[in-house]
Amino acid sequence: MREKISVIVPVYGVEKVLARCVDSILAQTYQNLEIILVDDGSFDNCPAICDRYASQYENIIVVHKKNGGLTSAWKEGVRHASADLLGFVDSDDYIEPGMYERLAQTLLKHNADISMAGLIFDYADGDYPPRKETNRMQKEVYTQEELYSLYPVLLNDGSFIGRSLQPSRVTKLFRRHVVEQNLALWDERVSVGEDLQMVFAAFLDAKIICTIPDYYPYHYWYHMSSMTGGHDARYLEKIKLLRERMEAISDAKAVYDFRPQIRNDFLSLAIMAVKNEIWRNHTDSFFQIQKNVKRMCQDASVQEALTYHTMDRIGLSVKIYIFMMKHSLTIPCYLVTKIFFTLYYWIGSQKG
Repeated sequence: MREKISVIVPVYGVEKVLARCVDSILAQTYQNLEIILVDDGSFDNCPAICDRYASQYENIIVVHKKNGGLTSAWKEGVRHASADLLGFVDSDDYIEPGMYERLAQTLLKHNADISMAGLIFDYADGDYPPRKETNRMQKEVYTQEELYSLYPVLLNDGSFIGRSLQPSRVTKLFRRHVVEQNLALWDERVSVGEDLQMVFAAFLDAKIICTIPDYYPYHYWYHMSSMTGGHDARYLEKIKLLRERMEAISDAKAVYDFRPQIRNDFLSLAIMAVKNEIWRNHTDSFFQIQKNVKRMCQDASVQEALTYHTMDRIGLSVKIYIFMMKHSLTIPCYLVTKIFFTLYYWIGSQKG
């Protein structure tokens, strides 16, 4: 019999699309699947929908728990999984029928610890065409020695958000041991970059990793509200926690000093945090937004990253933005951000 795969699905507040997700997993061509639906204290009809699926399908297990966030939900799913191979699907997304067939075939063929594919961003607004995303790893098979050669550019290659490692856990199939032995390192408080802290630690424990080029079987459902709304006043504090946890993982593994790359990645996210404050804050006044941006730019962690980053492959526009943030030039930051995103979303709507 083929090796069993446990597919872990954290569930919270997605009653309208949960069936699409679960049905896409049930439709997999890989037959020996166990599906673990982790109800993370969902307030809607999700718990009942999960129970209904479990009553209809023997290979579906439901775990009900108090709300603890995404990381706590998939960690709880790992604890209930019985398979040696683990996959993850988020409950508002869906996958194509051959996804786990391809991932498992590749992983087992090369006796790998992780196999990975790409994903497609499907926009709820049909005016925006789907967008593909994959990792920047060029080879199809990486031995441990070849993985070491990626360390200098794993989290940042000198460019803006220059991650060689595509962080999404949902596009990957894992050997259980590279997940299970890292559960304690994955901080449940992290709410920005949950996948990054998970995949980073698992990657450093892997002996062989495989990629499937030009294959995008995972569909990430992207709502317009995710792009134009959803202001998060605590975003900077959240990415500071992510940086702290990434540094802790780097120190715990002690195979390479990733701190300069983690700083670069943090700075990239800090720039996004400032832009998030300007573009998505529809509640505060212009003057309050200016105060918020100034406070963010003058944050000690941000100033340290602005001063000591090692990104040498960034374009002129990013260099200018870094200069403006370093000197707390809030009004130029505001104007540049407003103009950029207005043009960006207008051009995106025209492509549809």
